[in-house]
Amino acid sequence: MRKPTLHFFIKPAVAAFISLGLAGCASDPIREVISTKGAPAAIGPYSQAVKFGNMLFLSGQIPLDPKTGQLNGGSVEEQTTLVIENLKAVLAANGMILEDVVSTSVFLKDINDFAKMNAVYGSYFRDKPPARTTAEAARLPRDVLVEISAIAAKEMQSGKMVR
Repeated sequence: MRKPTLHFFIKPAVAAFISLGLAGCASDPIREVISTKGAPAAIGPYSQAVKFGNMLFLSGQIPLDPKTGQLNGGSVEEQTTLVIENLKAVLAANGMILEDVVSTSVFLKDINDFAKMNAVYGSYFRDKPPARTTAEAARLPRDVLVEISAIAAKEMQSGKMVR
């Protein structure tokens, strides 16, 4: 018996992903870079977020103060708060809010900080929280304790995003 290959699993996932992003679009979606001064500037060759159709793909945020560009080296709770506030600023630059987030990826320097991070995270995502992956990372940019990336989507009607 032949073992299933990764290719076998990726095709349906990609098709589903594309159909979700294109659902409700009246015309072909345009890839648009989203940036705001309300969140830290990218510290490498990437965008704060990329809009494609009704979806917004937010790069991982770390606890940098958007006003000063300085790292918040506080507790995991303080860092998680600043990270989510930075995500909110990028969402707002595209007319979105946390309730539009459908998935997040959380990276922790130490998985033993999960409960502390989760308490802060839960205070922001109360009703209908997004899907989430949480993993410990050997090392995060600038040796922070937490980094979070997100995917958001808005419902479309007649080619326009609605609340």
